[in-house]
Amino acid sequence: MLICFFDQEGIVHQKFVPPGMTVNADFYCDVLRRLRENVRRKRPQKWQNQNLIIHHDNAPAHRSYKVSQFLAKNNMTVILYPPYSPNLAPCDFFLFPKLKLRMKGRTFDTNEEIQEESQRVLDTIPKRDFQRCFQAWQKRWNRCIRAKGEYFEGDGGI
Repeated sequence: MLICFFDQEGIVHQKFVPPGMTVNADFYCDVLRRLRENVRRKRPQKWQNQNLIIHHDNAPAHRSYKVSQFLAKNNMTVILYPPYSPNLAPCDFFLFPKLKLRMKGRTFDTNEEIQEESQRVLDTIPKRDFQRCFQAWQKRWNRCIRAKGEYFEGDGGI
């Protein structure tokens, strides 16, 4: 499993979850600590205001009390995520399809090979693709708002 944080400039932090490990609150808090460090190093202009905005899904570890405390203590605002809405998750409509497309039909012998190739793919995504992702994300949110949160098919050509 890959946990990945990105912005309009590209990947900020990613973590491959070790095989067999469950992502619990402690593990996720560690990921968030490392994310903060990477924002400080890679995006100093965003670090200066000390108010990070993140988007993650409704996984149990993400909603845990411990994670909520960590986020509040570190001024990390979470954009709410409607349940069962993969069309509103940039990882689901942008990042993971890019990974799948580049790796489709290939065979890997080890988890390490999968991780290495995933890293290569992530490293080759151009900045303009990340910028387009966030533009598409805004259009998807606007479409959801127009639908008043009701279900709709497809992405409307976005």
